[in-house]
This record gives sequence, C-alpha cells and structure tokens, in this order.
Amino acid sequence: MTSRLGRSINLFNAQDRATALRFLKKEQSNESGPFLFFSYRFFQLRVDDGDAADLRSLQRRRFDAKDTYVLTTTSFSELGLIEPIIRALTAQNYTTPTPIQEKAIPQLLDNSDLLGIAQTGSGKTAAFVLPILQHLTNDGQKPSPKGAQALILAPTRELALQIGDSVKAYTQFLGLRHTVILGGVNQNPQVKAMARGVDILIATPGRLLDLMNQGHVHLGDVEHLVLDEADRMLDMGFIKDVRKIVRATSDDRQTLLFSATMPQEVARLASDILYEPVRIDIAPKAVTADRIEQHVYHVPASKKGTLLTELLADNALYRVIVFTRTKHRANRVAKQLGQAGIEAAAIHGNKSQAARQRALDGFKSNQVRVLVATDIAARGIDVDGVTHVINFELPNEPESYVHRIGRTARAGAEGIALSFCDPAERDYLRGIERLIKRSIDVVEHELSASAANQDEPKSHRPRPHGKPQSKRPNGGNGKRRRNRSGNRPKAA
Repeated sequence: MTSRLGRSINLFNAQDRATALRFLKKEQSNESGPFLFFSYRFFQLRVDDGDAADLRSLQRRRFDAKDTYVLTTTSFSELGLIEPIIRALTAQNYTTPTPIQEKAIPQLLDNSDLLGIAQTGSGKTAAFVLPILQHLTNDGQKPSPKGAQALILAPTRELALQIGDSVKAYTQFLGLRHTVILGGVNQNPQVKAMARGVDILIATPGRLLDLMNQGHVHLGDVEHLVLDEADRMLDMGFIKDVRKIVRATSDDRQTLLFSATMPQEVARLASDILYEPVRIDIAPKAVTADRIEQHVYHVPASKKGTLLTELLADNALYRVIVFTRTKHRANRVAKQLGQAGIEAAAIHGNKSQAARQRALDGFKSNQVRVLVATDIAARGIDVDGVTHVINFELPNEPESYVHRIGRTARAGAEGIALSFCDPAERDYLRGIERLIKRSIDVVEHELSASAANQDEPKSHRPRPHGKPQSKRPNGGNGKRRRNRSGNRPKAA
C-alpha cells in the first residue's frame, strides 16, 4: 500500500493529475480499501473540481460496499467544504461535524435530494445550509429582482430567525445576501429586501404566500429548496401552503426535507416533491435514553406552582425552559415566578414577534433565568447551556416530550428533564414511557402526599446537579445539477 500511495503522491506532485486519477481508478478493482482511503484523504484538497467529484464518487462506491472500511470524518475540512466556509466555522469554534452533518454534507454537495429524519439539536441547520452556500458560491450567479436562488421554509418565526442567524454567521466571508420573511412584523422592510433579490430566503409559509400573492416575491429561480421541521408544519396546518410554494419553484431544483417524525401526510409530501432522495435517519432515542437524566413528580395540579418555585430555589437550575400546554398557563406561570422574584418570560403564539424576540434574547443573555413556552413556540429555540427542562404540564402527544427535553443535552452535552404529573395526566405519562421504552424515575416529595395513586414507585430526590457541560452543534465542490425536467414528480 505504501508504495502505491507514494506513486500517487509523486504523480500529483509532478502535476500529472490525470495519470494519478487513472491510477486510483485502476486500484478500485483491487482489494485495497485502506489505500483508497488514504489517497482520498491526501488528495481531497489538491485536485481540481472535476477530479475531486470523481474521487468522491469512487471513494463512496468503495467504502459503502465493504463494512471493513467505514469512513469516519473528524473535521469539517475533510467534507469537501471550501476555505471561506471552513474559516467561518472556525470563527464560530466549530471543528467537528455532528453525525447528520457528516452524513448529509457530502451527499448534498453531490446535488442529491435528501430526506432527513432528525430532531432539533442534531446540527441539521448546518447540514443543509453549508452545502447550499457552497453551491451558490461556485455557481456565481446573481439573484433576480424579487427572486431567490435558495429557499428555506420553517414553521415558526423563532426557527426562521434562528436559521437566519446561522446563515449570517456562515456567510461572513462569502458575500452572499439573505433575508428572513415572517409574520408578526411590518412587511415593508421585507419587501424592500426582496426588491433586488437575495441569494438565500428564509421564510415562514404564511407571510411568504402573502408576499407572493402581492407580487413582491418570485420563486421561479429557486434551485435549492429546504423544508425544515415538516411534521410541525403539518401540526400547524401549513402543508397546503407548503405545496403551493413548492409548485412555484423550479422543477430542476435540489430539494431537502427534514422532519423529526414521519406521519402519513408528511410521507406523501416527501414522495411528491423529492427525486430519488438519500435518506438519513438520526433517531432521537439516544437523546432521551442516554444523555438526559429524567425524573417525574406526582403532584396535584393545584400544587405545581409551589413545587416549581421550590425547585427553582436551587441555583443549579440556572437556565431553565418550562413547558405548558396552553398560552394562558404559560402567562400565569411566568407571572407567578416573577412575583416570587425569579426572572421569567413567557413565549407563545399570542405574543408579538418583538415580545417573543425580547424574551428569547433575554434568555440567551442570562437576563431571564426561566423561559416559559408552549410546544409550538419552542420550535426554533436553540440555546446553549440549558440546564433543565421542566414539563409543568405533560404533553398530550408523547413525541412532543422528546422534542421538549431535547432543548437540553444539545449536541452531546448532558441535561436534566423534570416532569410534573397530576392524576389527570397519568395516561400521558404512560404513553411517554411506552415511546421512550423506559420508566421515568419517580421523585419522592412532600407535595406528592396530596396526589392520587401513591403506589407509584419511589426513588431518591435527584442529587444537586450543578452545571452540565454544553457544546453547540457544529456546523461544494458540487457539480451543476442536471436538468431533470419531466423526471421530477411535482407537488400535488
């Protein structure tokens, strides 16, 4: 192997790239997996775009076929990303890709459509944003007035803004323009931003359709389309709007769909709009089982407020998200905490966008210790260092529990989830335990004596938890996408 690798190195050093590439292609017929691995690693950043694409294709065919040689990427520089993107990632202190980034980025650089099953906190934003930025940079095309070259759809305003912040950070050395379109704010700045066109448009479906109907946005030039958190779009009643938006884009586009779950309607949408997609499944079960310490308190509904205040007397709970089922309850809990001298803010759909953003900014800057949120409003909350998630009210859908507690334990960090269960929520708890395939430890507390069903198993009170470690999720030489008109199924 060493001699063959040396021969390739000599060929490349002599600038005889064509001969070196032919040599590598010849070696694929031999049992030389390690040779191809090291050759690919050595030459990845030294070949021209065409050769790099051929080498990547060769490498994938070789290693996908043999379990012995599994490619494990250790840095973003090994994924084929261009230098300005690597520099932007370095500026954000991102060096190691998450599993979904490692799997998705090479596929997206090769222009594949993608179906991603992944929850928030997995690093999926960088997984789809970085390849799109590379494609746009390499293409070098300018956006048309009122148009966009890439469109990212998000179900909530918070998530749209979060994605916008990520795009801003990743494009700092690229010179690409982006804007965020969402409801709850004056549309005039958004109309003005779209007047000359943008490279990347991040939008919520409702406001985007409004501006399209008014003639302020045209989507015919969209070459890259991302649907993020498609299951939440379904929950919020956006699927019909999404289909209208998809029909307004180019048939010859790259389409990416991400969803934490795959209900039937989302599966139909994926089948309609994706063309021979690569499927990447990052299951949430490891999040709930391995990295999050989970406990439940059996407590009457009337005592939940008292229990919450008592728990928050512990300074180890220093950055906390509290979940309620309703907007009214979120307001009441935030008000009660404020009266107890605990910095808290509520975030839900009835709040103006300005108020929601103030609450989120305060939480990120540690001016607000506790963020009280409903399930829908919490989508898009991506904050480092959340020590605890507290389910003041259990969700009536078990999947929502997984989404909720995933706000802590981001990108491999540890976290703690505490749930309050009153007698009326007992069925919700059993549904959650069936989903996560484990029983949640019950915490004995003096307030539990007032609750019904004292035959639940008891366990010790959780130890003082201190401050868990937290890491942010980390974060093409892409060839031009072939014309697939007539082959791509259109959205129904």
